[in-house]
Amino acid sequence: MADNTQLPNGFTGFAFRKPTGGTSAADAIREREAQRAAHAGQPAPAQTPRRGVNGFLTEREAASDAANEVRGAFQYNRDHEETSAAYSADGENPEGRVEFDPEKLATIPEKDRRWAWLEIDLNAIRHNASAVKKMIGSGRHMMAVVKADAYGHGAVRVAKTALNSGADYLGVATVDEGIKLREGLVNAPILMLAEPPASAIPLLLAYKIMPAVYSSEFAIKYAEAADSMGLRAPYHLAINTGMNRIGVRWDEVVNFMHQIGFHRALELEGVFTHFATADCPETLDFHIQAKRYIEAVEGLRAAGINPGIVHCANSAAAIRYPDVRFDMVRLGIGLYGYQPCPETTPLIELRPAMSVHARITDTRLVPMSEGVSYGLNYRSPGSVKICTVPVGYGDGLRRGLSSRTDFLVDGVRCRQVGNICMDQCMFEVDLRSYARRRRVDPQVGDEVLIVGQQGDAMVTIEEMCETLGTIPHELCIGFAQRMPRYYV
Repeated sequence: MADNTQLPNGFTGFAFRKPTGGTSAADAIREREAQRAAHAGQPAPAQTPRRGVNGFLTEREAASDAANEVRGAFQYNRDHEETSAAYSADGENPEGRVEFDPEKLATIPEKDRRWAWLEIDLNAIRHNASAVKKMIGSGRHMMAVVKADAYGHGAVRVAKTALNSGADYLGVATVDEGIKLREGLVNAPILMLAEPPASAIPLLLAYKIMPAVYSSEFAIKYAEAADSMGLRAPYHLAINTGMNRIGVRWDEVVNFMHQIGFHRALELEGVFTHFATADCPETLDFHIQAKRYIEAVEGLRAAGINPGIVHCANSAAAIRYPDVRFDMVRLGIGLYGYQPCPETTPLIELRPAMSVHARITDTRLVPMSEGVSYGLNYRSPGSVKICTVPVGYGDGLRRGLSSRTDFLVDGVRCRQVGNICMDQCMFEVDLRSYARRRRVDPQVGDEVLIVGQQGDAMVTIEEMCETLGTIPHELCIGFAQRMPRYYV
């Protein structure tokens, strides 16, 4: 076999000769540490023995140094302390180092850190709550459902706005959602629309969150915990009338109440069910569920049990079916301005509260036939400007919308093109002139509306839902994953 030890570096491979000089990375770091210590008037750090061939570290030795000798050498906190120490008491900076004021840094708005944000129109929330309240009449309660951070709109702000606009109950899905409202100084009754683990019972009692109850084991543990503290254990009974998700079967409700009703701490505040098809054109299943629910409530009353607040109507049922409004309606998607189904559109005017905004981060003229984004599925037809905005599927702009949605620039619809990336996407601006269409030529920093209205032009969540085959709930929650919210 040929002797390759004297081959030069290059096409034939790296030489196998051992290095005979130079400074290792570890030695350079040690020297820097010694210089810093001398400048600060401190003793130089102890030198560790050099290892390896000719003072160079093996890969394993270098890893050991990184974990032991060099740990923290370039960390932010250490550099920050050194920077602060470079300033004298009177604020002079003899070494010319730059100091950053954390309080000033914190004042930079989130939408100026990344050009993408949401705007939530609280006037639209007020309008929607007031419109439904007027429809159902003043004699009924209205629950504002603010689970999933108010469908991405911000639970605390939406809850307070809804409570000032006709709502008097709040609905959440988890214990932590209820705690967030309490910590936000929301004092209205809060119903958790599910039964939490028994281990969460102390939190329910501490933060005054009413659970849904549908298992006797949980009910007794809840009552025992409350009684041991001298407290009451209020709850709403969930009844399963056909959706088969949670709840006591409608024909077993009376027996269930006999199992748990003996406990002195338990306090039945209300009974509810949930409709599976209130937003569907076909009404048979809806009417079957409504009939079962009425039978269950009448059975409780016949057994001498006061059902408390009787409620079953979600947004669709509250708007479509006056006969099931009972004592309270639960306003979910309608609160945020979206029609729960086409059948409700002529019955009530709702205003979407969420709009999605961005600013252009890049523009370029892409020659004819060159591609854009992953897969290069889109090819430039020529005479177009490709603009980039920092919004992607990581922000809720679903990848399935790629080349299937429009953005608004100065009131003109522009087609989104190319695959939507995790953090960015592109859209096309036709630079050709047309007699019937206004020409735009956007620049870096110009605002783009991804969802919302500019003049007579609009791009709606409903359009995206139709394209994707989904519902507004999902898209609204998705848009709030990473983008900051601003209330207007």
